[in-house]
Amino acid sequence: MNVTQDLSIIELVIQASLVVKLVMGLLTAVSLMSWYWIFRKWFAIRDTRIKTDKFERDFWSGGSLDTLYQSAVNDRHHTGALERIFEAGFREFTKLRGQRTLDPSTVIDGVRRAMRATYQREIDDLEAHLAFLASVGSVSPYVGLFGTVWGIMHSFRGLASMSTATLAAVAPGIAEALVATAIGLFAAIPAVLAYNRFAHDVDRVAVRLESFMEEFSNILQRQLK
Repeated sequence: MNVTQDLSIIELVIQASLVVKLVMGLLTAVSLMSWYWIFRKWFAIRDTRIKTDKFERDFWSGGSLDTLYQSAVNDRHHTGALERIFEAGFREFTKLRGQRTLDPSTVIDGVRRAMRATYQREIDDLEAHLAFLASVGSVSPYVGLFGTVWGIMHSFRGLASMSTATLAAVAPGIAEALVATAIGLFAAIPAVLAYNRFAHDVDRVAVRLESFMEEFSNILQRQLK
């Protein structure tokens, strides 16, 4: 086997020690899982933004709140986060407004609590698995480095049985060890970039939802006067 064959990526992986192979396999599995969640989160956040834009247009078009509420109730399985927040708030408003003993501030407080509970569930759903991406981004390089250190140690231990130590003797072992670090970086870099992007997007969505809750509360408060 010539040097080029020895140092090909496939041959390096095949010839790696058991520990380095386990590290490479773990990092590959983690990388594939992170890519799965990257695509899932991208589609989920995009879908949330599209449905939020649509409901805001419908809400501020001047239509009846009762009509919007009935539409949200009838199509509950296809509504977006903002529409579900509106539904929770308006349902609570309708229920509390019928109780004549309650003053307007109590009614609005109840509406805000209902919307806040739904808001928290929606944000928790959007933030789900972002911690996994953050963990992959922070831990994968160190796992790859562990595989590299182990591989280099394995290569230098093999020199003890050789009468003459040459670079050619340790080069394949060092190269296979460095592949572990490369796979670790391959897993970490997309996860870090995706986490930062998605965290920013979720924050922007959260601001839009909170702004709507305040504006909607003010609208309902005016209706009670």
